[in-house]
Amino acid sequence: MDLPVDILNVFIELGLTSAEAQSLVNTLKNISIKEDTEIWQQLTIQVLTPEIPFSIHRYLYQLVFQKRIEQGLPAPAWFPGDSELSHSHLALWLRDLDLCSMEELHEWSIQNREAFTRKLIESLRIQFIQQPDQIINLCAGVENVDWLTEAKLNIVESCFRDKSEQAAIIFQKQNREIQHLSYQELKNLTARVANGLKEVGVHPGKRVAVMMPMTPESVAIFLGIIAAGCVVVTIADSFSAEEMEVRLKMTEPCLIFIQDVISRNGKQLPLYSKLGLNRKLSAVVLPEGESLQISLRSIDRQWINFLSNNTELSYVARNPNDDTTILFSSGTTGSPKGIPWDQTTPIKSAGDGFLHHDIHTGDVVCWPTNLGWMMGPWLVYASLINDAAIALTDAVPTSREFCEFVQNANVTMLGLVPSIVSVWRNQDCVSGLDWSQIKVFSSTGECSNPDDMLWLMSRAGYRPVIEYCGGTETGGGYITGTVLKPGVPGFFSCPAVGFSWLLLDESGNKTTNGEVFFEPPVIGLSTRLINRNHHEVYFADITPGPEQQVLRRHGDQIEALPCGYYRAQGRIDDAMNLGGIKVSSVQIEELLSQIKEVVEVAAIAVPPKGGGPSQLVIFVVINAGTELVVDQLLKEMQQLIRMQLNPLFKIHAVREIAQLPRTASNKVMRRKLRDLYQGADT
Repeated sequence: MDLPVDILNVFIELGLTSAEAQSLVNTLKNISIKEDTEIWQQLTIQVLTPEIPFSIHRYLYQLVFQKRIEQGLPAPAWFPGDSELSHSHLALWLRDLDLCSMEELHEWSIQNREAFTRKLIESLRIQFIQQPDQIINLCAGVENVDWLTEAKLNIVESCFRDKSEQAAIIFQKQNREIQHLSYQELKNLTARVANGLKEVGVHPGKRVAVMMPMTPESVAIFLGIIAAGCVVVTIADSFSAEEMEVRLKMTEPCLIFIQDVISRNGKQLPLYSKLGLNRKLSAVVLPEGESLQISLRSIDRQWINFLSNNTELSYVARNPNDDTTILFSSGTTGSPKGIPWDQTTPIKSAGDGFLHHDIHTGDVVCWPTNLGWMMGPWLVYASLINDAAIALTDAVPTSREFCEFVQNANVTMLGLVPSIVSVWRNQDCVSGLDWSQIKVFSSTGECSNPDDMLWLMSRAGYRPVIEYCGGTETGGGYITGTVLKPGVPGFFSCPAVGFSWLLLDESGNKTTNGEVFFEPPVIGLSTRLINRNHHEVYFADITPGPEQQVLRRHGDQIEALPCGYYRAQGRIDDAMNLGGIKVSSVQIEELLSQIKEVVEVAAIAVPPKGGGPSQLVIFVVINAGTELVVDQLLKEMQQLIRMQLNPLFKIHAVREIAQLPRTASNKVMRRKLRDLYQGADT
């Protein structure tokens, strides 16, 4: 291995003692191979342990892959081993189908959509009350695909087959001892919820809301509602009372499950009180601790009084296209889209867990999330249908306590949003912990910072990060990673198996850096919305593809790179991801326009230099003659967002502008605002 002449001094400057630096130099001199990937593999196996300062890891990574980095080529930091190449689910599929690569498998999956979907259903062992006559029926066109024709099923049955004493949930509350809930115990609690609904007169097809943190009880509530043939309306517990009210009015549930209070960062925050005193919607209220800390309205009941004594779980038969869950996702208008998941959507979630995250029986899956976001239901299905355990803790995801839980719960698959990794790294939350049991990480919700992801991989002795991107309306990912290809920090390595899409420029031509358009059908893709015209949102005014195929808009911008890798470039439309939560620019702008000194306001998401989570930047036109200081305005805007929208959204900067740039049709030119901000920030 060729070494710089001053490498000894570099190592010392990066934090090693003279003896440690000399020992490392001697080790490097003994590496005789010349191929960059082979050098890096040897370093990660024999040299670069988590105890060595990350500055050394990064320096050697950049040294080994200097030529690739200079040429803008993907530089892999992880390579598949014998386990992945022989025993991963994807490897087994390749052998079954007599295929040789991920590229061949993806091509087979989109050329043989029915065979792919059938094989996925068989691999996941999806349970049917009545078998389908046909896997896919396109008589009404790809927009209105009919999956699993004439079948009857309840997806919850697939979560509980053939399991009893195996751990279903591993959880820790208030930093106490870690506890286990077996599949049988979870099934019993799920039955008590399902039977409790029946006993209070909630019939199949009715909607039932859930606004709770992610706990063993909320998982049982979620599954119990669906097992009873009802529909879960999921509302994130971080929403304000106003945002909760919007979702309740939109869906009109007959009942809500809600916790009394919620503790975060040592503070106790109200949850139940967000319902208000005069609502007609009755609630089942769960205590955060041993007993309720609030007084209930006359129409409400305590959790312990709601639960049925009947622990026999029966599954109400449903049609494949019957709703199981209604989630919400902001598009480019002010109110959120209501997106139903039907009985087939979880097959996509569990399938991505099976194929791309390689979840096996006995794995422990941890993903700090909430049932109000798609990754909450995804976590439930991807874990339980794949015979794994869900790991839950009430520790703040960015805290040392959370990282200790990952170690102590023996988490094997850890999901996250990139901003969490940034905090872990800055606060050194993982120092001294043993994460060697982790087999795979996954990252979604934001554009990743490659340097942060290299740091994350190094903390577990170099394990892959599966970059994963999709949406609430997809049930999972359209672009992802795989354990069969080398992992490049911050990069996607393949399209999701079974999912076909194109990159098109503004003229509708294929490009290597453009907007994503789906080629339906794909199991998991939405076919309706509860408060929008589905065709207008996803299909209207889209020119057919190069082969005259129907295309569906999505809104992401992706850049294709050499060797089949991809990099996310954010959103084409006016939606943005903030802290892993999708929100409309219009929602933020309507709220901030209430400030009397403000004439016009535009909200944009700007990726920081070097990549990473998008930052919220506000451009504002202020009334002439107003002496309002921008710093004061930022504080006022932040307070308004915290109180009325979401406390997790942080304003990075406020910029005053004389006039917002607009198109001829009076639409704000957000791309120009991004250019203005980034140009001024250089």
